[in-house]
Amino acid sequence: MASFLDNLIGKKQDNLTDKIFQEEAFDVRDIIAPPYIGVMQDHIKLGERFAKSFFVFSYPRYLNTGWFSPVIDLSTPMDISFFIHPVSSELILKKLRKKITEVSSEILEREEKGLIRDPALETAYRDIETLRDNLMTAQEKMFRFGVYITIYETSEKALKDTELTLRSIFESRLIYIKPALFKQKEGFISCNPYGMDLIEVHTPMDTAPLSTCFPFISFDLSSNEGILYGLNRHNNSLVLFDRFSLENANMVVFAKSGSGKSFAIKLEILRYLMQGVDCIILDPENEYEFLADAVGGSFLKISLTSANHLNPFDLPVPGPDDNPEDVLRSNVINLVGLLRIMLGGLTPEEDSILDEALTETYAVRDITPESDPKTWVNNVPLMSDFQEVLESMSGTESLVKRIGKYTKGTFADFFNQQSNISVDKSFVVFGIRDMEDSLKPIALYIVMRYIWNIVRSKLKKRILVIDEAWSLMQSQDGASFLFGMAKRGRKYWLGVTTITQNVADFMSTDYGKAIITNSSLQLLMKQSTADIDSLQKVFNLTEQEKYLLLEASVGEGLFFAGRKHVYLSVVASATENRIVTTNPQEVLRNRQDKKDLELSENL
Repeated sequence: MASFLDNLIGKKQDNLTDKIFQEEAFDVRDIIAPPYIGVMQDHIKLGERFAKSFFVFSYPRYLNTGWFSPVIDLSTPMDISFFIHPVSSELILKKLRKKITEVSSEILEREEKGLIRDPALETAYRDIETLRDNLMTAQEKMFRFGVYITIYETSEKALKDTELTLRSIFESRLIYIKPALFKQKEGFISCNPYGMDLIEVHTPMDTAPLSTCFPFISFDLSSNEGILYGLNRHNNSLVLFDRFSLENANMVVFAKSGSGKSFAIKLEILRYLMQGVDCIILDPENEYEFLADAVGGSFLKISLTSANHLNPFDLPVPGPDDNPEDVLRSNVINLVGLLRIMLGGLTPEEDSILDEALTETYAVRDITPESDPKTWVNNVPLMSDFQEVLESMSGTESLVKRIGKYTKGTFADFFNQQSNISVDKSFVVFGIRDMEDSLKPIALYIVMRYIWNIVRSKLKKRILVIDEAWSLMQSQDGASFLFGMAKRGRKYWLGVTTITQNVADFMSTDYGKAIITNSSLQLLMKQSTADIDSLQKVFNLTEQEKYLLLEASVGEGLFFAGRKHVYLSVVASATENRIVTTNPQEVLRNRQDKKDLELSENL
């Protein structure tokens, strides 16, 4: 008997032990649950984080589409719940009938007493009658609408700051919110995906204003003027835009190699050419040559052995509103910047000497603020003239030796010649692929000075495309000149397009950031993981937009125009694709077709 009881007790102890272990087993809920939950009167503490719930209790007479979007776009983590409870139209019509009777009676009473009209009563009367008509014809339905928001922060101070931001966003639209005091638990549950409305703060709303509350909208960049940039991937609408309609027509393009940036820019150029806009290209790889041939433009090869020459001392002809003295002084300052690049830097003394020597060089050729503008064109000095002036000055031995390589030998064929090119066509490409790498920044600077003189000479819509702009940004003077063009180009109807693959290096400089700031349009295409974080910070991208750029297909990207931006896909017709393609296989096929055509014409 005793042994039987011992066995029974032992089995019960074993069962109890098994039960204890079963009850203490961890599951998913134990892992995801916060270590502590504290419910206060105006917030909830979840472990180390704080949560606060709000409800919307007042709306204006009219609601604009997308009024909730600024809240959605905040970087603060939050939960938002919409509760829409349908209301019987019959019940609402009875209440509206009673209300319209009260309002009309009050209006008649005021008229009988000789009181002045009350606009608020008359507006209410019209609104009620309009709503009754729409409900009777089933054009509208009525709902009870509740909006609850729960925000999350790491401290009570951050919670208050976010609350102030929310209030400012809503109150600027005459919408008012309140914290769910003593109902924070109910507010927290209502904002979780349980479908439970525990706060029950509702506002009567018909279909039209209720539709404006939909929080997810995509910007539309369709306009009556401009060109087709692509398709809006969010809603498949056309992205039609005119870059000259913004405060400036400048554009920056950031993308890694092979993302389709050259294809997109060529397509933009082709379409603007059809609208009569002149386009000038600084082409580091001679990839715009086929496009120049296709549209009847000019392709100018810039190299030490090329027959095309640009004189660094060329001057812009002063316009009717220009002060010749200011034009000459500005040109001298730009030349000092060019010589600083050519000579590998200058001391303060050398800088002063060059300023004096340049002024004297122009004066020797009778180019002064008082001289005839024709002299500015016909008597332009050369680099050798500048060297002669330096030789006549004291303390210039080092400068003369360094400038000598640009006036004699191989370099003289490019730097010591009068300009012999013409840019009278609407599409002009300066190809610098064959220029020595060490001289490319200098050549770019000279070409840009030449272009700037053309831009200043005649007011006309123009687009200047600077491909691989980072090569010019490597020098302080080159970066300064590029920024000056981007900043001042608006006055001359010039839009500067800056393209680069070295995104991080470009944005790490003060001039690079300034160029981005002075560009109303930005095109961000597929990015590398090394650059995406800096881009996200500069352009305030969401996490979704960040991953879109990392995984974007060829020809897709974010297109910013002023305050709006869309995710677009660049599209082209078959003819356009043949002209602007950068695919090596298609480029070879186009070249072979061109050779075959030339051969057949000769035969």
